[in-house]
Order: sequence, then C-alpha cells, then structure tokens
Amino acid sequence: MDGENINKSRRTLVEGVATGLFVSAIMPAQASSTAAPAGAPPNPVTEYPQPPFPAQHQPWPGLASKMTPRPDHGEASYKGSGRLRGRRALITGGDSGIGRAAAIAYAREGADVAINYLPAEEPDAREVVQLIRAAGRKAVAIPGDIKDEAFCKRLVADAARELGGLDILVNNAARQVSQDSILDISTAQFDETFKTNVYAMFWITKAALALFKPGATIINTASINAYDPSKNIVDYAATKGAIMIFTKGLAKQLAPKGIRVNAVAPGPFWTPLQVTGGQPNDKLPSFGKDTPLGRPGQPAELAAIYVLLASAESSYATGQVYGAVGGRGGP
Repeated sequence: MDGENINKSRRTLVEGVATGLFVSAIMPAQASSTAAPAGAPPNPVTEYPQPPFPAQHQPWPGLASKMTPRPDHGEASYKGSGRLRGRRALITGGDSGIGRAAAIAYAREGADVAINYLPAEEPDAREVVQLIRAAGRKAVAIPGDIKDEAFCKRLVADAARELGGLDILVNNAARQVSQDSILDISTAQFDETFKTNVYAMFWITKAALALFKPGATIINTASINAYDPSKNIVDYAATKGAIMIFTKGLAKQLAPKGIRVNAVAPGPFWTPLQVTGGQPNDKLPSFGKDTPLGRPGQPAELAAIYVLLASAESSYATGQVYGAVGGRGGP
C-alpha cells in the first residue's frame, strides 16, 4: 500500500473512532431487559425505558442532555438507505425531541438539514449538528424565536440560502404548559402557546411556499390531543387541533401544485416538553404508564414516519394524520 493510501486509511480509522466515541457519549440509556435472540424483532414493551422515572424539572426550554433517562433520538440506532438523497430540509425544534430524531434520520437518508431552536438550547443543537455532519451531510444551525414573524421569514430565507434550496419543511417546535384549570391560563401563556404552535407554522409555511416546487413536502407535528384532549393542557390541545385542520385544508389547496402536506400525531413522548412544565411534576414518574404499551414513546420511534412522509414512497399520501400513540387509538 502506498503512502497516500496508508494516510487515507488512517484518516478513515480516526474519523470512524471519533464518530463512534461521540455517539457513545450521547447515546441514551436503554431499557434493562433480556436480550432478544439475534435476528428476532424487539419487544415494543421492553425495548425502551419504562416508568417509573426519577422526579425531575428543568426551566423552559430544557435540554434533552439533562433528562433522566436521556431520550433516544436514534443516535446509535437509525440506519439510512438513501431515501432522501439530495433533499434539503428545514426542521423547527430540531435540537431535541421529535425534531432531533427527524434531523438525524434525514441526514442519514442523504438530506442536508437546517435546524431551528431557541438560543438556550444551543448545547443540544451542537450535538445534532455534529451528528448531521458525521453522516456526511450539510448542517445549518439557525437559532431564534419563531414567535416573531420577521424572524420566521428570515429563518426560511437563511435555510434556503445555506442549503441551496428547500423542499422539506417540518413544523415541529411547540410550547406546552400544564394547568389544572382554565382559570390558571393567563392571556400571556395562551398567546405564547398559539404563537409558537400555530402562528409560527403559518408564517414559516407561507415563506417556504414561495420557494417550493412540485415534489416538496410539509410535515406538521400535531398530537393525540388534537382529537383526544387532556384536561390539563386545553390551550395546547386547541393548537394541535388547529394544526390538524390546517394540514388537511392546506393539503387540498396544494395538491394540484404537487406539494404534499401531512401531519404526525404522537401520543406521550419522552422529550424536554414534558420536564419543563408540560406535565405536572408529580405525574412525570409515571408518564406514559397508562398507555397499552405501558411506557412513553421515544423520539427515535417516530423517525421512520417523518422519513416516509418526506420521501417519494408516500407520493399518494396528502392530508393524512399519522398516529403513533402506544396503543391508545388513532386519529
């Protein structure tokens, strides 16, 4: 082997070891269960951590890296197959939770990815950027508050400029605050929830449509609360109902242009949304236990749905709401 090839081999080895060490460092804890025989499908009941979880609370917006157990976004498990090769995606809330799982999966499927997040979430965002780049794809980090219309317009413009275009939009960022009574929901909270969950989706989608061509896709994160609302998050549930209807109506409007619009409606998922006031502190240890599967979902379990909806494999699906609710029933 000549000197040049030896150097290349050494670089490949070093890069592989570095990536492996990084993924190991951020790899979430898995459920303690008896290992399945080689080749056997995993048991969905025991594959991921089950309640009870440690009591915990973080100030908004929270960090996945400080949660116990740490959420699994597919850092060590998601394997791509080129289904999104050459695509360009913008994901809001891409630093953690469902958005992070989608970002990792999109990169490993061959897409370049821009993520938006709040400045306080920078530590989580840096990990996502490293994971995207480790997959050999371009990563663009755009921090900022999507409650501001002017920023939403800049966000889309900056993402498209850095990625050389845009053809996948994932409206995922959300605000959720648990309140036992509607009397405890202030106008300020109501306004923040709607601006984050609904207004931002409206503003960002409008800006993206000016750039989209036939074949582009929009994926909105709705919720089981869109059709089975929890009594302690009525303002959040109202926004998720709005997202579901917005998705269905816009899909009809854009279908003749070859642009598809779908939504994902998750049930209880283990993300920073829950430990920053999205659930009552005393309910967190048992979060997700009341589902038929007996546990909350992990963001990694939604990655394949977001990939499917972004890929040409779902070319006849538009105006659909895909549920992943641990057995509670779907939309």
